[in-house]
Parts: sequence; C-alpha cells; structure tokens
Amino acid sequence: MNYLIYIILGFIQGFTEPLPISSSGHIFLFKNIFNTNMFNDLNFEIIANFGSFLAILFIFRKDVIDLLKAFFKFIFVKKERDNCKIKFKYCMYIIVSTIPVGIVGILLKDVIEEKLNNLTFLGFAFLFTALILFLIRNRKGSKEDKDITLKDAIIIGLIEMITIMPGISRSGTVLVACLLRGFKRDTALKYTFILYFPISLATMLLGVSDLALANNLNTLLIPYMLGLVTALIVTYFTYRWLSELVKKGKLWKFSLYCLCLAIFIFIYFR
Repeated sequence: MNYLIYIILGFIQGFTEPLPISSSGHIFLFKNIFNTNMFNDLNFEIIANFGSFLAILFIFRKDVIDLLKAFFKFIFVKKERDNCKIKFKYCMYIIVSTIPVGIVGILLKDVIEEKLNNLTFLGFAFLFTALILFLIRNRKGSKEDKDITLKDAIIIGLIEMITIMPGISRSGTVLVACLLRGFKRDTALKYTFILYFPISLATMLLGVSDLALANNLNTLLIPYMLGLVTALIVTYFTYRWLSELVKKGKLWKFSLYCLCLAIFIFIYFR
C-alpha cells in the first residue's frame, strides 16, 4: 500500500508539472480532499520534482548542451564569439528572467505562503489561470530564438514573479508571457522550459539539506524511487502531449479545466 501511494503521488507530480495547471496547487488540493498525511512528505516532493526535472532535461538535452557549449565558448574562446553570440545572449536572457522570481522567492515566499496558502486563494488562482489561458487562445507570434530581446526577458521575468503565489502555474504563466511578447508557439514552449531548469535546480538544492537529515530515508528508499521513476515517465509523456496542444493552439482547453476546478473548490469547500 505504501508503494502504491508513492506511485500515485509520482503520477500526480509527473502529470501536473509540465501542464499549465499548477502542480503545487493540485498537491494542496489533494491534501484537503483526502485529509491525509501522505501528501505532507516534503522530502518526497523533492524526489518527485527531481524525476520531473530529469524528464524535461532529457527532452531538452540537445538544446541545453548546445547552449552551455556556446555560453562557455563565447567567454573563453575569442575566435568563436561571432558564432556563439546569439546563443550566449539567449543564455543571458534566461538568467535575466530568473533573477526577479529568485529575489522575490528568497524574500517573500514564506510570507506569501503563510498568508495565501488557503483554499479560497487557490480557487481564485485557478480562475486567474483559466482567464489568462483563454485570453491568449488565438495568439500566434513570429519571434524565434534569435529575435528575443532583453526587454522580453525582463518582462517575462517580472510576470513570472507572481508564480510564487500558491496555485499560480509557473509553466502556464511563462507560456502566456512569452506569447504576449510575440513569440512563436514552439519558441515560447522552449523558453518556458529552459527557464524551468535554473529555478527547479535552485529549489531542489535548497531542499537537499532537509532530505539528507531525514531519519526515515532508508525505509522509504524503494517507495521514493518508485515515485521518482513514475514522475519521470509521466512527465515525459505529458510534456509531449502538451507540446502538441501548444503547437495546435489548443492551450485554451486547460482554461476550461482550471475553471471547472475553481468552481469545484468554491462549492466543495464552502
């Protein structure tokens, strides 16, 4: 039964992480629906997030390797700078977009979660997600990777700051921001998930110390690994599905899901 619980948790993490529907919001909702401690395992959240991280890293492995090579060649190999200039700028824009949410996360995350971590706010968060996904349903920009500007990176980073609020989807918000800035759909998808890596990595590193100090890690090693593998596999296939929906301009379908979820929260928990 313990194994089954962690497989289910891994599935929830893997399915909701890539989608614009807030994985943290779903975990919080399940905690309140089932009123059980099985959703309160913060160490498992780190493990499951790592599974999702590995899946998305595998999907974008060529892009990540290519960008990292270009970044360091631009810095250390002078004759390669002209060839690496566009990709170096892309890396710098990712860093710029990461800074605002990083600062706000460090300074205000605990305060915001303490004040807003409730079902009423969660319902409104899902409503907000539904609205923004619906509003950009017909957006089809023209900007490719080489057309991204510093202004784009700053605006996307500033918009991303709201995702530290419980229930606000990071991937959904960044996708919307990219589309509003005129990115092509596949360009927006790539920027959203390349931007996922530094933020996710920082979050996991902050939680590693807690994981290392856990006194029940040995007994939960197998369930944790089952959850990790489940999250990895489900994240991979969920991202593939999301990718097709974004390219076909069907992101609005998630707005209907988030709207239904918000209505359910307001009725079930009134």
